[in-house]
Amino acid sequence: MNPNMTSMLTLGMIILVFYFFMIRPQMKKAKDHKKYIDELTKGSRVITTAGIHGKIVDMNDTTFLIETEGGGKIRFDKSAVSLDASKALNTPAKV
Repeated sequence: MNPNMTSMLTLGMIILVFYFFMIRPQMKKAKDHKKYIDELTKGSRVITTAGIHGKIVDMNDTTFLIETEGGGKIRFDKSAVSLDASKALNTPAKV
């Protein structure tokens, strides 16, 4: 095997590793987040990326109106809802 072929093979393997360990998981996470956002409805309890807990009281194409515990209402962009934190909110605690 000549040195050029070995270099090309090594470069190809590095690209493959980057794809399977960095790019592909990030794409899956983005897809799961979009699916989660699309499935939210009025009355769903959510946590924003800023850490604000609330319940969705109104929604349109790009935003949610979230009611907080004190009765205040804040409008957030749909992308500001945290998938990971909201899932933790809806799963029972393990003892």
